Amino acid sequence: MGISDLIAGFIQSELEEADGVLELQRSELAQRFNCVPSQINYVMSTRFSPERGYLVEGRRGGNGYIRITRVRVDRQTLLMHVINSLGDELDLSSARAIAANLAESGAISREAAGNLLAAVSQRALQAAPANCTGKLRADIFKQVLIQLV
Repeated sequence: MGISDLIAGFIQSELEEADGVLELQRSELAQRFNCVPSQINYVMSTRFSPERGYLVEGRRGGNGYIRITRVRVDRQTLLMHVINSLGDELDLSSARAIAANLAESGAISREAAGNLLAAVSQRALQAAPANCTGKLRADIFKQVLIQLV
């Protein structure tokens, strides 16, 4: 297990104990895990992003903090948020993360997540020109989610 996994696991555990809202000192967390503060930033941006159902606020500096809030909304609101937050292009790793979060939260079934990922996979889009796959993936992803709302 890597340092990022350890940090994410610790934060997740603390977040559950704190009932969905947690405030941490970036420097204390870095010291606890004997890493640089940028490692904490990396974990925040990759593991606690809006696509994964988290709101992260922070203030840098000597007394800087990170406030993590697990966003709990109804299914329709979550799906509409994801649809509206998707950009014009979508890479496959982001599609996987979003689909996993939606399935984990119960907004869509695991079967629907699997079908969605199959529809936007490299194999499914192999006939499209390489410079168009990100846009095509985003369009398909959005349209499938709209049908699920």
